[in-house]
Amino acid sequence: MSAGNEQLEVEDDLVESDDDVVEAPVAEVAKTNLSKRRTIDNLLEERRLQKQLADYDFDF
Repeated sequence: MSAGNEQLEVEDDLVESDDDVVEAPVAEVAKTNLSKRRTIDNLLEERRLQKQLADYDFDF
């Protein structure tokens, strides 16, 4: 255990990296996943509405 008197070294130098290149595919995957989720939600909503229509008693 530490006595609390030790000085920690902190490195403040910013290192240039290719983070922009990494973020682009992640954003693309997130867009694709969101698009797939919306498609699934729409299909489920359509199925729910069709079931409600089938259960509805039409009196014409």
